[in-house]
This record gives sequence, C-alpha cells and structure tokens, in this order.
Amino acid sequence: MPPICAATWIGKSPSRAFNGVTVAPINRGAENLIRPPTGRTESPDSIISTAAAAEFRSEHLWSARIRSVGPEARQLIRRMALENPLWGQERIANELWVKLGLHVSPRTVRRYLPKPPMGRPRGDQRWSTFLKNHAQAISVTSTFRLLYVLVVIEHRRRRLIHCNVTAHPTAAWTRQQLRQALGFDTHYGYLLHDRDSIFSRELDAAVGGLGLRILKTPPRCPMANGLCERVIGTIRRECLDWLIPLSEAHLRHALRSWVEHYNRGRPHMMLGPGVPDPPAARPTATPKSCHHLRDFGSVRSKPVLGGLHHEYSLCPA
Repeated sequence: MPPICAATWIGKSPSRAFNGVTVAPINRGAENLIRPPTGRTESPDSIISTAAAAEFRSEHLWSARIRSVGPEARQLIRRMALENPLWGQERIANELWVKLGLHVSPRTVRRYLPKPPMGRPRGDQRWSTFLKNHAQAISVTSTFRLLYVLVVIEHRRRRLIHCNVTAHPTAAWTRQQLRQALGFDTHYGYLLHDRDSIFSRELDAAVGGLGLRILKTPPRCPMANGLCERVIGTIRRECLDWLIPLSEAHLRHALRSWVEHYNRGRPHMMLGPGVPDPPAARPTATPKSCHHLRDFGSVRSKPVLGGLHHEYSLCPA
C-alpha cells in the first residue's frame, strides 16, 4: 500500500471527543487460581520454601545492583532535567536510548530527577529562554491578529513534510503549498484532509493531477485524521504555548526551527522509539553495560528555540 500523508489547519478548533473506557468482565473462577479450595493437598514441588525465596530475593538484589545506573548517567539525567524543564521522565529515557544508546527505564529516570526549586513549578520556561525566542521581533510594533498554520505530515514515518503560515488562507495558496510539499515526482499514494472550504474541488483536482488519491474525513470527525490532530497538540504544547508571535515572519521562523527538531531530534514512541529522519550512524554504549556512558564528557547538547529544548549527541573521541 502506498504511503499516506495528511494535511490540516491549526487555526481551527476541533470538536470535543469522548474518551472510551473499556471494562473487562470479572473472572468468577479467579479465586480458585489464587486460593485453593479447602481439603486440597498441595504437592511439595509446588511450594516455595522460605530458604528458596530468600535466596531468590538475594539473587534479584545482586543482579539489580549490577544493572544500576552509573554516576555519569545519573549526572546526565539531572543535567537533561535542568536544561529542559518541559521534559518528563519518559522523554528523557527516550532521549538517552535513541541518541546515546543508554537503556534506562522511565521509572529509573524518575528516581534521579532533581526536585524543582521552591516557588517554581516543573514545566515552566526560564525568562532568558523567553527573551531569546523574541529577541529578533521584540522591537517590532505589531497588532494582534489571527494566523493560520498549514501542516502536512507523513503517516508512516511521522515526518512533517511541510509547514507554513498565512494570515489569509485561500484555496490557491493551499494548492501552491501542497505542490511545494509533495512535488511532481511524489511517491505518496493518498492525501487525507478534512472538509474545510479551503480544500476546494479545484484543489483536489490539482492534487489528483500529481498522482494522489484524495481521502476526505467524515463531517465533524476530527479523530478520523487523528495523526494530524495529535501533532497539532504537540506543536502547541512544545512550541506555541511558550511563544508570543509578534509577526507572521516571527511565527514562521519559530515553527521551522521546531519542525527541524521534530524530524531529526525528537524521539517518537510510535517509531520504537526513534526519529523520523535518523542519523547515519547510531550511537552505541559501552560493551560491558548498557547503563553506563563510555565518556560523560563527550555528550554535547544543542539548544533549540533559545534553550526551550535541547538535542544531545556523542562527540567523536
């Protein structure tokens, strides 16, 4: 089946969806598995003695001490938490595994996370980061207006193909953006979008001329294009909620920086975890253990969006 790409608008407010809850039936025979009936005689082989249980616990604790995280990795976990206040335990664990080759579970990361300082809740950006993100446009006098963002994403690799900003979205502008995103020698087979008036019949005909088949979502069903709806929420939580776009150019510059980080530096759980555009050489940890760094001093961090996020990599020795 050919790949699918989807397009949608961030400027719209999707309808509220209900969260389904699945209730599993109660197994009435579970008591017989946990508590045998009275009068039943258990064989000696099915009973674990106290000495055997104590030996098992000691071996388990010994193996846990061997797999403990080294001091270098603990320091790196604290460093990532301090440099990225928006990151949680799962994001840090994915960053360690995808970028540095360290196998550390999110629960272990939570154990070594530093406590937030008094009066500052976790997840708040620094004032210096805010100033860096607005330094280029802070001297511009602008009025507040509504801006629209067009997002085109690939379903298979979760890669953002195209992202652009406009104050006056039209069918002609959207058609031109799709031509730039998909190209004339595209290998995609389908284009999924909603029933907004921007996606006119002329636009669908032009996209069909590129060799793509148009798939429209049902009316008032944003979850039918759930991948785009999810990436819209990610853009808001990790980028737009921490910025005040002072102009169209300012918003476009911030989104392009974040899109590059999203495709090349942000781990995705649906990919293993992995990144949509992985590097040529994948980092590996020390052969003796996958919980210790080979050289802690070789870990390099690259700030994104003025330090709102960071990308970590191993420098060549």
